[in-house]
Amino acid sequence: MVPVTRADNVDVPGLLVDAEIDDVPPAAPTRLPGQSGGGPESPQSSRRALAYLGLCLVLIGLNLRTVFSSFAAVLPEITSDAGLPGWAVVVLTTVPVTLLGVFAPLAPVLARRFGAERVLLAAMSVLTAGLLLRPTDIGGLVPGAGHLPTLLAGTAACGAAIALCNVLLPGLVKRDFPHRLGLMGGLYTTAICASAALGAGFTYPVFAATGEWTSALWFWAVPAAVVLLLFLPVALRQHPVRHQDGHLGINVWRSAVAWQVTIFMVLQAMMSFSVFAWLAPILRERGVDGGTAGLMVSLSIVLQMLGSLFAPALAAGFRDQRAIAVVVALMTGCGFALSIFGPLELIWAWTGLLGLGQGSLTAVALTMIMLRTRDGHTAAHLSGMMQGVGYGLGSTGTLMVGQLHQATGSFTAAGVLFLVVGSLAAVFGYRAGRNRYIGDSTQPRR
Repeated sequence: MVPVTRADNVDVPGLLVDAEIDDVPPAAPTRLPGQSGGGPESPQSSRRALAYLGLCLVLIGLNLRTVFSSFAAVLPEITSDAGLPGWAVVVLTTVPVTLLGVFAPLAPVLARRFGAERVLLAAMSVLTAGLLLRPTDIGGLVPGAGHLPTLLAGTAACGAAIALCNVLLPGLVKRDFPHRLGLMGGLYTTAICASAALGAGFTYPVFAATGEWTSALWFWAVPAAVVLLLFLPVALRQHPVRHQDGHLGINVWRSAVAWQVTIFMVLQAMMSFSVFAWLAPILRERGVDGGTAGLMVSLSIVLQMLGSLFAPALAAGFRDQRAIAVVVALMTGCGFALSIFGPLELIWAWTGLLGLGQGSLTAVALTMIMLRTRDGHTAAHLSGMMQGVGYGLGSTGTLMVGQLHQATGSFTAAGVLFLVVGSLAAVFGYRAGRNRYIGDSTQPRR
């Protein structure tokens, strides 16, 4: 998605910020299945083992967004059949995003104690369990309970698990594929985008084929369980070593530049996760059938992938990123608003504009991690700040859309909301895009 390593060398995906960078002693490379640990390895055996690890990491990425887009794809059916109250719909679309911010800071702590691979395995176990639990009806065990308790518990479990994976996966990619960062980073970040597109595009067809929304949601536990089994031998081979946090560098929490970048991230997250949670219901309320709505969301996400592919290199090519940040923020806000109240005849164009803008906006926000820091340690801490605050506060976007819909009975007010959010993102993108480093004086660097 985002090719960056440092501000002056843009060639490695910017999502690949190492959560273990401050560990003392440094985290060792992953021990791979088939490695003896003692004698010399044949190059062919080593390549096969590394390819197996790479496949596992990419497949994990392919499971990190289906929980968001699959629920949205059949939201009307779930609401009707399970009798969900309005507050429950708002909570179910908000909680998983909030938990991305809540649990993100815990990932490095757990990795230092148990090892990144084993924490990742545990996270995939929780994700699989949450996906299985989510559609379960416990009315037979607890009269009157129905689906709501398991929907809430399963969704919360998925959000916590994804938060840990979000933080730990990039570090594993950087640590184990130092000479293939461009390839592996591109595959990994593309897999995450593809995950959202698959959830949006295939959930409703599974529902149409089975007639059960529960089957449509249970379906996504299958790929998660397969990846869990594939990664099991990798994780069990590791011998965790206790690490300490050796960071003594810049405190990003006291930097005005870091806060400008983080608020920019918050505003883009408000729109990004609202697309996953609400775009399909918005389109269906406008009269688009479920299958076509899923395809539109999938297309929008595919265009996100295109935007995220080209925007970082374009952003890094400028002396500063003010212009591109403003343009992509306004594209996203206007695309979202037009998807809600623009002419229905052009709905494919509006969702396409939204996707292209959103992918570019997310990529530019993530690129700022590298373009505003001088070293990997500061970048890692800025990334942690952006994920914790960005996802935590970014979940208010899905919350406000749900509340506005409940209060007004339509999504029109949400369209106005995203015009405002897009405009604010343009303002903070302009501020964050100025040519400065975190830790420098307020003067622009020359």
